[in-house]
Amino acid sequence: MRIHAVPQRQGALVDKARFLPEGCLALSRLAGDIAGIKPYVVPVSTEESPAVDGVANRAALIVNRTAQLAALEAPEGPVLTIGGDCGSDVAPIGVARFRYGPNLGVAWFDAHPDLNTPETSPSGAFHGMALRALFGEGDPEFVAGPALRPGNAVLIGARSIDAGEQAAIDRGLVTADSFPGEQLYLHIDLDVLDPGEFGGATYPEPGGLSIAEVVGAIDGIPVPVVGAGITECATADEAELRRLTPIIEAVTRALRRAG
Repeated sequence: MRIHAVPQRQGALVDKARFLPEGCLALSRLAGDIAGIKPYVVPVSTEESPAVDGVANRAALIVNRTAQLAALEAPEGPVLTIGGDCGSDVAPIGVARFRYGPNLGVAWFDAHPDLNTPETSPSGAFHGMALRALFGEGDPEFVAGPALRPGNAVLIGARSIDAGEQAAIDRGLVTADSFPGEQLYLHIDLDVLDPGEFGGATYPEPGGLSIAEVVGAIDGIPVPVVGAGITECATADEAELRRLTPIIEAVTRALRRAG
């Protein structure tokens, strides 16, 4: 098992995004302490760049994607990616799809489905396009190839859905009632949690899950978990981060069971 810290912020445009790099590094240190692994910090751009073709900070995000792909060339066992914004989990999931084949499934724990495209996004923020890109739809620089099979992602905790995302859901691109696939990639955006459970997410939404509910769902996954990402941590407050310990422990258990 390896831990990759990806302190990317350019995929999120809200004010709290400026805290993502520091939050990512602090959370990766906590995960490293829990798992007994020294995190590797992927060298990402700290710059902003203009919006191009409906994607904000597109050039900077391409630089970051290239650095991630290089870091993922020869991992020693499963990788836990600590973001950064949700866009930092696109490269690891794309690599997992390439390695494990068309039966790979994704469990997307997130208050937002992240199923926009540059055409449907109200903001141009790439973190809201992350899952759609993994289905091969959106900006060609970021789409997964090969793509996830339609229906091979399950939304867990989604409760703030744009019109373009709802259209993708309605045509069956994702599911909401079972864990798909023979192997699973686990994506956790911390805004899946209710703000009363964790106050450090980039884009909090009321009515979220409890930490215990997320842990229970992870422990109940019936297939091997071959990779995982925890994203959108916009705080480095130690006491707040410690509240996430049960989730990090559950993710570590799941990854170690698989290999």
